[in-house]
Amino acid sequence: MIEQVAGVPGIDVPRLSSWLADNLSSGGPISGIELLAGGRSNLTYLIRLGDRRVVLRRPPLGHVLPTAHDMRREHTVLSALAGTDVPVPTPLALCQDEDVIGAPFYLMEHVDGRVLRTVEDAADVTPEEARALSERLADAFAAIHTLDVEKAGLAGFGRPQGYMARQLARWRKQWDASVPADPTLPDATRASYERLVERLTTRLPGDGLTGLVHGDFRLDNALVRLRPEPEIAAVVDWEMSTLGDPLSDLGLTLVYWTDPGDDERGSIPVGSTVTTAPGFLSSREFAERYAATTGYDLTDLDFYVAFGCFKLAVVLEGIHVRYLQKATVGEGFEGIGASVPILLDRAHRTLDDGAR
Repeated sequence: MIEQVAGVPGIDVPRLSSWLADNLSSGGPISGIELLAGGRSNLTYLIRLGDRRVVLRRPPLGHVLPTAHDMRREHTVLSALAGTDVPVPTPLALCQDEDVIGAPFYLMEHVDGRVLRTVEDAADVTPEEARALSERLADAFAAIHTLDVEKAGLAGFGRPQGYMARQLARWRKQWDASVPADPTLPDATRASYERLVERLTTRLPGDGLTGLVHGDFRLDNALVRLRPEPEIAAVVDWEMSTLGDPLSDLGLTLVYWTDPGDDERGSIPVGSTVTTAPGFLSSREFAERYAATTGYDLTDLDFYVAFGCFKLAVVLEGIHVRYLQKATVGEGFEGIGASVPILLDRAHRTLDDGAR
């Protein structure tokens, strides 16, 4: 549904119009703004400028965790990746002046493509196309992690040394910033979280692989096209990208991946359930394709999957707090809080039994 040009949540339309006139070389006045569905973190808008379409990204409203939702970071990595083997939208402009719409934002070219999130989204996708899309997604993931970051101008984009230890400290800090504002969080969940932190601390790996990390890689954070051949048109949502251990990226992606029959994972309203449709690779097959393409050793994959569960639980707790504060935009937030203990339990089971 296209929002009215006036009164769009998170957008000061008159100020944005003035800024666009001064900073975007072509297009014309705003003729429509659409709040795109699916974003539970940064807000994404399709902006119509006459016949031209561009996309605007800004941080969420309300409760924002420290260091999260960095618009400059997203703009920087998109600019570096343009023209590489990693498919991304073309960035257009960055605005760090919060007086324009109330927060920093950036603009990128609109990419024609589909978001596949649910089985219903894939009603017209054949099993052969589903398999090809899975393989292309694994290949795009491998291209991200094997990118020559120095050649791409991203050598200073992060601090890969000590990455996993800093990640653990960072997400613990994010949890501590959220839970005081959540009176609904059960004591059992708090205790499960503390036990998990102890187990992850014990298993923390030392410095090993280093590469560009997307931070939130999954099928529904990509735009896909089916014809003339299945392809990943663009990988989006780079807000948590940095340099670090690429296997941490893989672990989280496998947490997002829903296998047929995994009803517990399907109950978590983040990521895509479309991968349960006929033809999509299983999470194990996806990991095997990734390993074959990158050559990376996945012996410690159970740790990285458990860490992915931990990270996603912390992220969802922050979103749940924004929902409690009535600061979310869009639908589908009411079940977020219930997913936190499920993810913590899955992390414990993964450490007990190993990654599938």
